[in-house]
Amino acid sequence: EGAALATGGSRRGIVVSTLAEARFFAAGGFDDILYAFPVPRWRLAECSELAQRLQQFQVLLDSPQGLEMLLQNPLPGGKRWLVWLKLDCGNARAGIRPTDPEALALARAIAQGSPELVTLVGVYAHCGNTYGCRDIPAIQAIARDTTAAVLEFVTA
Repeated sequence: EGAALATGGSRRGIVVSTLAEARFFAAGGFDDILYAFPVPRWRLAECSELAQRLQQFQVLLDSPQGLEMLLQNPLPGGKRWLVWLKLDCGNARAGIRPTDPEALALARAIAQGSPELVTLVGVYAHCGNTYGCRDIPAIQAIARDTTAAVLEFVTA
């Protein structure tokens, strides 16, 4: 009910952190879901099933190995993997640092490699490093730093 309200009734553009959540929302009629965790190999089959079933099932990538895994496991029926490059802007949980020289190379490899198999949708950053903040100014500082890092990366 809350997700339907949050999406204005469109049932599109929802972000989940587990595949159980993805399956739950898919069963509820959502057909545009982002799995906000870099796809682990042991979850690839589940991700593939959701990608085939939904209009848009999007995943995160944060390594050349992740990209290679998707390229080696193409979706059938003309579908393609829709991916966001996961940037680590200070959370240190998942993602590639935007200042890492490999990050730009990975973004280019996704965007220019095999778009008929894997398509770059955008970049994604999660400010999980705000969880320990004690006040609004601290949260705002992290938001500003993250925004600056993402904009600098995208501009490059």
